[in-house]
Amino acid sequence: MDQSFKDVDMTRRRVVGAAAGAAAVGMVPGLQSAVYAQGSDKPEKTEVRIGFIPLTDCASVVMAAELGFDKKYGIKIIPTKEASWAGVRDKLVNGELDMAHVLWGLVYGVHMGVGGPKKDMAILMNLNHNGQAITLSKKLAEKGAVDAASLAKVMAADKRDYTFAQTFPTGTHAMWLYYWLASVGVNPLKETKVITVPPPQMVANMRVGNMDGFCVGEPWNHRAIIDGIGITAATTQDVWKDHPEKALGTTADFVRKNPNTCRAVIMAVLEASRWIDAGLQNKNKMAETIAEKSYVNTSIDAINQRILGRYQNGLGKTWDDPNHMKFFNDGMVNYPYLSDGMWFLTQHKRWGLLKDHPDYLAVAKAINQTALYKQAASAMKVNIPKSDLRSSRMIDGVVWDGRDPAKYADSFKVRA
Repeated sequence: MDQSFKDVDMTRRRVVGAAAGAAAVGMVPGLQSAVYAQGSDKPEKTEVRIGFIPLTDCASVVMAAELGFDKKYGIKIIPTKEASWAGVRDKLVNGELDMAHVLWGLVYGVHMGVGGPKKDMAILMNLNHNGQAITLSKKLAEKGAVDAASLAKVMAADKRDYTFAQTFPTGTHAMWLYYWLASVGVNPLKETKVITVPPPQMVANMRVGNMDGFCVGEPWNHRAIIDGIGITAATTQDVWKDHPEKALGTTADFVRKNPNTCRAVIMAVLEASRWIDAGLQNKNKMAETIAEKSYVNTSIDAINQRILGRYQNGLGKTWDDPNHMKFFNDGMVNYPYLSDGMWFLTQHKRWGLLKDHPDYLAVAKAINQTALYKQAASAMKVNIPKSDLRSSRMIDGVVWDGRDPAKYADSFKVRA
């Protein structure tokens, strides 16, 4: 058995034993975790540098530090603001960052050697579902392009170069954008020009006419509406309801050397996730906190509407979306499903990033630290799903369940 799995298994036994012992003497959860952090499962590294990009979905990492949940588990989270996903990647790979609020597709891309320097990577937990969007320029909207179908018609009628931006070539936003365009028969790699732009720079680039549309996380889609330069053509939950979005990512080396630290961070972030989703007051407090200059650096009103599911498209349409950004949702958000990771591999294959079919399940098992997550969640009495695979119906009606990834990857008519 691999030594890392032995370490994880031994740690699991200690965690279960510690939790049982604490329960036996009637400890409250806070005291239980304090004892847990001081015993044989004391974190190997107590200061943990976690990179983040200025986006609404960095909130659980930020609030874990701001509210002191990290101290409860014997660690200190140091949130580190980064300028781009490429920067996050480089700092994770070279060890300047211990962990990061990061794109699922970035982690998988680096692990496979198609997203930059090849490095064995790890995902500790999912941070959020939903809450990204596809923005089209106001100029394009004025020509009738307000959703995928009308965009395709405009592009067919007005032949020119169309430029769309995503945030990282193997990342979530690239995959949502490509899937959305392909759902109406537009091949993003053949019929558009695709550029990479860091999330906080999306609005400024659209303002000066560098792009026709972009896919990015909030609050930058809503910011484009506030600034009068863009409209929301689709949300990413329209593409895939309850899709995985950001992950808590690190390197496989860090997990091997610091399993207790990883577990402590998972627990602190889980607690922050639960706190955020607990109600309106907490979400408003979260919005006020992350809007500050040291985090997202935007106005509170750019954040606090869409986290409650209150949407507008910038053209007068408003709606309440029950499938808005979720951080916890009774624990169902945070499990690192193997099928979620495998889906990104299928899309990397679809769009030519991977030349051959990988061993989808083996790669997902290597990256997604499901055993470590289960230990942390069990100690906190957080719900754990019964299966590592889940089923989802996508915007094009195709069902993804993770059971035959190669067949699924090869099934798309619109592809590289």
